[in-house]
Amino acid sequence: MTGLQSFRSLSRAMALGFARDRGALFFTILFPLMFLVIFGGVFGSQTTSKVEVIQVGPSAILDGAVAGGGGELAKVLEVTRSTDRAAALEEVAKGDAAAVVEQRGGELVVRYSAADTVKSGTVRGLMNSIVQSANISASGRPAAYRLTVEQVEDESLKAIQFFTPSLLGWALASAGVFGAAQTLVTWRTKGILRRLRLSPAPVSAVFGARVTVSVGIALVQLALFLLVARLPMFDLQLRGSWWMCVPMVVSGVLAFLAIGTVIGAWAKTQEAAQTVGQLVVLPMAFLGGSFFPLDASPGWMQAVSYAFPLRYLNESMLDVMARDQGPSAVLPEIGVLLGIAVAGTFLAVRLFRWDDA
Repeated sequence: MTGLQSFRSLSRAMALGFARDRGALFFTILFPLMFLVIFGGVFGSQTTSKVEVIQVGPSAILDGAVAGGGGELAKVLEVTRSTDRAAALEEVAKGDAAAVVEQRGGELVVRYSAADTVKSGTVRGLMNSIVQSANISASGRPAAYRLTVEQVEDESLKAIQFFTPSLLGWALASAGVFGAAQTLVTWRTKGILRRLRLSPAPVSAVFGARVTVSVGIALVQLALFLLVARLPMFDLQLRGSWWMCVPMVVSGVLAFLAIGTVIGAWAKTQEAAQTVGQLVVLPMAFLGGSFFPLDASPGWMQAVSYAFPLRYLNESMLDVMARDQGPSAVLPEIGVLLGIAVAGTFLAVRLFRWDDA
C-alpha cells in the first residue's frame, strides 16, 4: 500500500511539474501541433500543385489540350492569355507564374523560372504530356510536334542562387530574435540592467552598442555566406544589384532585433523568452519561404505570411540575387522592414523594465 501511495504521489507531482513547465508544454504539445497546422495547411488540401502558365499568342496544341481535357486538366493547370511577351516573361521571373508558353509552327516553347524547381518540373511534365497527346491525335506517329524548354534566367544560374538568400534570412532571423530576447532577459535577471542604469554611460549608448554589434555580426554572416557560396563547388554568381543585400540585411536585422526586444521586455524568464522566440521564429521561417515556396499553400496561409518580416527579406534578396531586379524593386520591402523595426522598438519601450521588481 505504501508503494502504491508513493507511486500516486510521484505521478501527481511529475504531472503537475510538467503542466507548470511552459517550455516542456510548448516543445511536447504545441511545437508538434504547429508543424501539423503548417504542413497540413500547405499540403493537406491538395494532391497536385496547380500551376499557372501564360499563353502568348495562339497555340493550337495548348488550346486543344484545354478544350479536350475536360475538368481533369483544369485541376492542375490554369492558363491565362497575353499578347505582351516581355511582360509575361517578367511575371515568370518574379515567380507570379510558372511558365510562358507559345507555339511556333510545330514547336511548343516553354519558358520557366529556375527559382522553383518543383513548379518548373511540374509545368515541364505537363507540357510534355500535352505535346505527346497532340502528336498521337494529329497523326498517330511521334514527332509531329516537339517541345522546347528554356529558363527565363541565365542558363548558368544554379540552385545555389535561390536558396542562399533564404537560408541566410533564416539565420539572421534566428540570431536577431533569440539574441535580443535572451540578452535582455539575462541582463535583467542578473541585475546587469540595474547596474547599467546607475553607470555614467547613457542608456542610448548601451542599446546603441548592442544594435551596432548585432548589425556587424549580421554583415559578417552575409560575407561568410557569400564567400562559401562562391566557392567553385557551388559557384554563386554576384552581378547586377546584388550589393543591395547589404541595406536589406541591415533593415532585416533591425526588424528582428525589435521583435526579440519585445519578447525580452515581456518575458520574465529565459525559458519563457526561448519558448516565445521559437513560437515566432519557426513559423516565420516556414511561412517566410526559407524552406519551401508557398505558391501551393492556401490563400489564407499566404496572407498570414505577409505578417512576418522574414518574407520581405527573403523575397527582396531573391529579387536582386536571382531575379535580376534593380534597387527600386526592393525599396518597398526595405520600407516595410524598417517600419516593423520602428513599431517593434516603440512597443518594446512601452514594455521595458529595468528589473523584475
